[in-house]
Amino acid sequence: MELLYIIWDQSPELVDLGLLKLHWYGLFFAAAFWFGQMVMTKIYKWEGRDEKEVDTLAIYIIAGTVLGARLGHCLFYDPAYYLSSPLEIFKIWEGGLASHGGAAGVLFALWLYSRKFNTSYVWLLDRASLITLLAGFCIRMGNLMNSEIIGKPTDVSWAFVFVKVDHLPRHPAQLYEAISCLILFTGLFIYYYKYKASLPEGRLFGIFMTLLFTLRFFYEFIKEEQVDFEKGMRLNMGQLLSIPLVLVGILMIIRSYKSIKS
Repeated sequence: MELLYIIWDQSPELVDLGLLKLHWYGLFFAAAFWFGQMVMTKIYKWEGRDEKEVDTLAIYIIAGTVLGARLGHCLFYDPAYYLSSPLEIFKIWEGGLASHGGAAGVLFALWLYSRKFNTSYVWLLDRASLITLLAGFCIRMGNLMNSEIIGKPTDVSWAFVFVKVDHLPRHPAQLYEAISCLILFTGLFIYYYKYKASLPEGRLFGIFMTLLFTLRFFYEFIKEEQVDFEKGMRLNMGQLLSIPLVLVGILMIIRSYKSIKS
């Protein structure tokens, strides 16, 4: 039986106006924050909080995400290059954002926000988990448009041939992760909406961390190495960084159940 692969020759540029170029990645990146702010505004409204606070919270989250994701990529995956060419760190439009660094950045930003505005840190983590999944979907779609973070060669019928990389049919690893984030967001959002009045703090965050980074751990097996030093490693950098985050998620779930009993 002849296999019909998906030929992917998408340009990373949405609009080219000469001096000004609009990239798909940038569009999806901006969409992540726009959708996130919409969802968070709804949450604040449902829970009787001042919706104007979302604007300030958004600034903290955006700063934490961008700085954390970019620095995470530079320091975890290619520190020698970026430390020798520090100006390259600022070229976010060229790609190179680490989800683990983004997660750390958001955690720190939310901690700062909770301290400054006297808000429960864990309460913020629970709600931010929802919009982080939306961001994950958007970022991986941007990776797809850039033909980056590709999967390993495969003969499955839904394989993508990333023409800008080579002519081998490969797992569309970016699409797998994007779809996973969208499914997780839908499931957690429904769970939150149904039980928001009785959800113990930490439950949403725990489920989010456990499921997202467990999936990330296993997806790494079908993805090409992101940097040369990962070649030959039994577990790559993405997997090593995912393990402690999964453990944090499990501990938060246990904590949420213990809080009910106490």
